[in-house]
Amino acid sequence: MQLSLDQARGLCRMAALGAGANEEAAQSLTASIIAAEAEGLSTVGLSHFIDYLEALEAGRIDGNADPVITRPALAVYLSDARGGLAHTGFDRTIDDLAKAAKLFGVAIFSQKNAYTCGALGYFTGRLAAQGLVSFAATNGPAVLAGSGSVKPVYCTNPMSFAAPAADGAPLVIDQSSSATAFVNIRKAAEDGKKIPEGWALDASGNPTTDPAAAMKGAMLAFGGQRGANIALMVEVLAAGISGANWSLDAPWFGGGPDSPGTGLFVLAIEPKLLDPDFEQRMKDQLDRLRRRYGVHVPGRARAEAAEKAQARGITAPKAVVQRISEFAERYSA
Repeated sequence: MQLSLDQARGLCRMAALGAGANEEAAQSLTASIIAAEAEGLSTVGLSHFIDYLEALEAGRIDGNADPVITRPALAVYLSDARGGLAHTGFDRTIDDLAKAAKLFGVAIFSQKNAYTCGALGYFTGRLAAQGLVSFAATNGPAVLAGSGSVKPVYCTNPMSFAAPAADGAPLVIDQSSSATAFVNIRKAAEDGKKIPEGWALDASGNPTTDPAAAMKGAMLAFGGQRGANIALMVEVLAAGISGANWSLDAPWFGGGPDSPGTGLFVLAIEPKLLDPDFEQRMKDQLDRLRRRYGVHVPGRARAEAAEKAQARGITAPKAVVQRISEFAERYSA
């Protein structure tokens, strides 16, 4: 089905309200979902929005949670999401976080007790739009085997890095510590397709290309031990220093009544305090890498897709739109 961005925003907002979110939470969640869909990230766009709606309905997300945000140091913001969305506390803090980074050179946002945050590049990309270099890390329920283990001990533990560039799209790197994202394995299972070797193990610890068996087993880190070490680093940043649930202790995001209680870490850096010409140098370097050496520059395709979506809208599976509409009708009623 073809929808304009305004139509998609309106539908998602009503659906979130119908599922039990308050106005602030509905708008915060809708903005992140529409951004992901417009950028061509469909696995964390409208189809993933249904996970949020069902979690709101079941109580895994408290749609009326009021995040508690404290400032233990001048450049540090600590948010307790209190069982709500990961987005709300960040949305409340982002302007102050950016001001602190520009004043002190660096600033940190750390959060606990939240539902999983979806596209992590949504957080870093918004800081890049304010001229800041940023790094983010988050965790979730355990699905990824650690180095030397065959049982899940970490989430896919994604990380994102973004940097502004003059007169163009920022660099936005958004990737998991796993060989692929969990939603890609779930989609393969739904579509009845096999997954590539090296993505996962079955429940007995054997390599598998069956996505259904993979979902009962464990995902694998990219790059073997090195990727697993990065997953551990992300776990410490996201859950360790925030006081959030370790992935081993996080309830499943897709079932049950309890929030996964995950963590989020965001570091913002003001590059112009170190090099006033950073953004121009960044643009020149990215152009050289792309044009002269054929390097893929992450973030460029997302920006181009979002620009096209502004004019053309988005196309979503009819079943997805219908499911979202079911929640929206509850609000309308």
